[in-house]
Amino acid sequence: MGLWDRLQNELIDIIEWTDDGNNTMVWRFPRHQNEIKNGAQLTVRESQVAVLVSEGKIADVFAPGRHELSTKNIPILTTIRGWKYGFDSPFKVEVYFVNTKNFTDQKWGTKNPIMLRDAEFGPIRLRAFGTFAIKVTDAGKFIKEIAGTQAHFTTEEVSEQLRNLIITRFTDAVAESKIPIFDLAANYDELSKFISAKINPEFGEYGLEVTKFLVENISLPPEVEQALDKRSSMGILGNLGQYAQFQAANAMEAAAKNPGGGAGEGIGMGMGFAMAQQMGQMFNQQNQQAGQTPPPIPGGASQFFVAVNGQQQGPYTLQVLQQMVQQGSVIRDTLVWKQGMTSWNKAGDVAELNTLFGMVPPPLPPQ
Repeated sequence: MGLWDRLQNELIDIIEWTDDGNNTMVWRFPRHQNEIKNGAQLTVRESQVAVLVSEGKIADVFAPGRHELSTKNIPILTTIRGWKYGFDSPFKVEVYFVNTKNFTDQKWGTKNPIMLRDAEFGPIRLRAFGTFAIKVTDAGKFIKEIAGTQAHFTTEEVSEQLRNLIITRFTDAVAESKIPIFDLAANYDELSKFISAKINPEFGEYGLEVTKFLVENISLPPEVEQALDKRSSMGILGNLGQYAQFQAANAMEAAAKNPGGGAGEGIGMGMGFAMAQQMGQMFNQQNQQAGQTPPPIPGGASQFFVAVNGQQQGPYTLQVLQQMVQQGSVIRDTLVWKQGMTSWNKAGDVAELNTLFGMVPPPLPPQ
């Protein structure tokens, strides 16, 4: 520092700070050898406080406004050793400006998936991210615990520690809440308020306060999301056995409308019907293994299960059974059962099915 700069510092009695940035939390006023003259003018703007540190100790904290530094308005300073002559001779003191505004749009997120146990899906991994806002509520504590003697302290220097604290408390809160995975999105607001209340006491130990905490998204791993999409598609389709039968019936109807198809359409129709039977059988076996027997459709037509080659198939509506009778896959001796029957009976002994066999055309007369 040159001679002119030193002389200029001796004459400057205005202590203030303006900052065009948006991430500075603490700024130390630069003064040659930290010498402040008696009667110096200290200007503290809104969303600031000024902290005076002498001999390594916090001497006073000034709120927004204009202050004249003298022994008259700083009684605390007069008791510190070396100030018995007041401000008549220069004394060494550091002036720190602390930004007390809200520091918004601070990001948080999980670096690695969180392992949780869900009541429906069991062990599962989650990722989450969001934003939070903080502000300094105790400037003295913040300088002692976090900023220290740094001349310029920004949010980037404390954000990593705060994010780690948030993620730890977030993980614990989600695990303790026992909220099902599918219900988390409906509880973002409640979860945000709960976590904010949980982490604020710990932030308070640093002189900080969380003024806003937001959970923006909680997501599952991509492969799990794909599996859930498939499950949703199955739910939209409903009973896959009936869906396969419906598709086979549509194929047969299309074949019947094409009189020029000949034997090819008949073969295709038979193959489609066989595929429908196999698919229906597969899904019925899955239902049996899970201990689930589908109930009849309320108010709908009767549906029968059919025993084919010792295995249960169906249920089939009367329209489908009529087609099966016409193809010969169901005869009078075929065992059938429906909801309300005490046991399996021959199709020819069931009153509702008698009419189906009457519709079968008699054999052609000999040529």
